[in-house]
Amino acid sequence: MLPAIALRCHGGLPPKECVRQAVAAERAGFSTVWFAENPFSRGAWPAAAACAVATHHIRIGLGVVNPHNRHPTLMAMEIAAFDELSEGRAVLGIGAGIPSRVRRLQAPIDRPIAAVRDAVTITRALLRGESVTYTGKAFSADGVRLDFTPRRGDLPILTAAMGEQALRLCGEIADGVIISNLAPPAFTRRAVGLIREAAARINRPKPREVVQYVPCAVRDDGAEARRLAKRSVAAMLRTYMETASAATRAAIAEYGRSEDFARAMVRLGRGDPPEDAIDDRLLADYAVAGTPDECLAQCRIYADAGVTELAIGPVGERGAEDIARLGGAMA
Repeated sequence: MLPAIALRCHGGLPPKECVRQAVAAERAGFSTVWFAENPFSRGAWPAAAACAVATHHIRIGLGVVNPHNRHPTLMAMEIAAFDELSEGRAVLGIGAGIPSRVRRLQAPIDRPIAAVRDAVTITRALLRGESVTYTGKAFSADGVRLDFTPRRGDLPILTAAMGEQALRLCGEIADGVIISNLAPPAFTRRAVGLIREAAARINRPKPREVVQYVPCAVRDDGAEARRLAKRSVAAMLRTYMETASAATRAAIAEYGRSEDFARAMVRLGRGDPPEDAIDDRLLADYAVAGTPDECLAQCRIYADAGVTELAIGPVGERGAEDIARLGGAMA
């Protein structure tokens, strides 16, 4: 069985290209367009709003925003207005942010779990139309209420999680989880187990959604697709191993083929071409790449690990074409 297939637009894409890919994704039968937002990259709201106007049925998710950039009261204001614009298609993802980048904001990042808990609590209550007085460990509100009635009090709120504490928090308070790029399916299987255990511990239904981001290259020539994906994955690995959280780095390095990973990183470090440093088996831990049918077979592996929605990030310069190819194979 396939997971739902979604699109992930990253901050390197101009808004007009996001619209082009979102329209292609809707035509292809994709479930959601997700917008990642990181400090100092493009803000997600302009592209998300443009895509809401240009599409009709596909969900549009902000995944993720962090409370250090936006106080939870502002999150509630913006996502409620956006849900009106998109006619009930909005999804919100909240995470603590990439530590190395949030630190440059001079924001307090010593309590990331508390920050996410406070943000979800405040935002959810405001979306329900409540007057919120709340004192948290990271964020608080005093007698705050939205001046308008949100379209949906049950708008889905997901949390980004990689470490054990964050995964357990998701099981306790969120409607689902967003798992980062470069997390092998073996990590995802473990993460889903931790989330479900945390929910069961407090007699809460398990979160409905497990969304995972993954880079993707779809070509009629599978070898060409894998070459493209290896170049993209190599660049991402270098960046993630320098800037990502300790939990994300551990997921990348320890839940795949660890010896092959270590060997590949050594080869990349000495300047070997990605096509030589990363073999096809290792690539399969970090990307979906190949012919349309090969890509769908790889998507099924994620479904088996517990993923309900796989958000592909097209690599290369022909993202809309990759989306159309994959959609054609899904039909």
